[in-house]
Amino acid sequence: MNKLLENERIDDLYRNGYKIIQSSETFSFGIDAVLLSGFAKVKKGEKVLDLCTGTGVIPILLEAKTEGSHFDAIELQPISADMARRSVELNGLEDKITITEGDIRQCHTYFEQGSFNVVTCNPPYTPAGTGYVNDTDPVAIARHEIMCNIDDVFSAAAKMLKYGGRLYMVHRFERLCDIFCTGRKYMLEPKFIRFVQTTQTKPPVLVLIEFLKGGGPGLKTGLPLVVYKGDGSYSDEVNDIYNK
Repeated sequence: MNKLLENERIDDLYRNGYKIIQSSETFSFGIDAVLLSGFAKVKKGEKVLDLCTGTGVIPILLEAKTEGSHFDAIELQPISADMARRSVELNGLEDKITITEGDIRQCHTYFEQGSFNVVTCNPPYTPAGTGYVNDTDPVAIARHEIMCNIDDVFSAAAKMLKYGGRLYMVHRFERLCDIFCTGRKYMLEPKFIRFVQTTQTKPPVLVLIEFLKGGGPGLKTGLPLVVYKGDGSYSDEVNDIYNK
């Protein structure tokens, strides 16, 4: 593997000894990506596609936690895609994880349609035009719907999933109505949801949602996922997800 570039570092993922390359100049993964990796269900032998993969943390964690057969991931930004590829090499996972540099709106040109059992996505959260952003800044592109929006995510997932396949997404609680309406537009029915709260007494800030391609109406919810205890330390569930 090539040496680290300027401003890059190697972080421990606390799973199977896996590590990930990140940079102070790009968007580093947060707790939302880790929570999604704990929420997504991947059965033995299933094929997985991660949209908007960033530096590849979700496919690497899912490979460590599940018995999926192969994990594809797509990332638009060249610098992030390159770090993701080098992280895959660093962990010796070239046979299990493939990183593709490309636009999720063109997924059908990179992958066979209807070929995945599971799609995961930790997409940009903030609608385009909300506040001033530099639309060429890597962090802004990761956070704002500059290069892809909710509609793009569902359109790509619908094309890539087999009938009966599952989409797992993490997003902001305030976008829930947009998310549900767009999912149904693409025949992706919300089936299970968990609300993420910073503490037991605070309202939800994030949502973890499972969608079923071609599923009928009927939504279930689990108990809220609480991130912090009263003393400010991680909850037992979050520590378990982090494997700490």
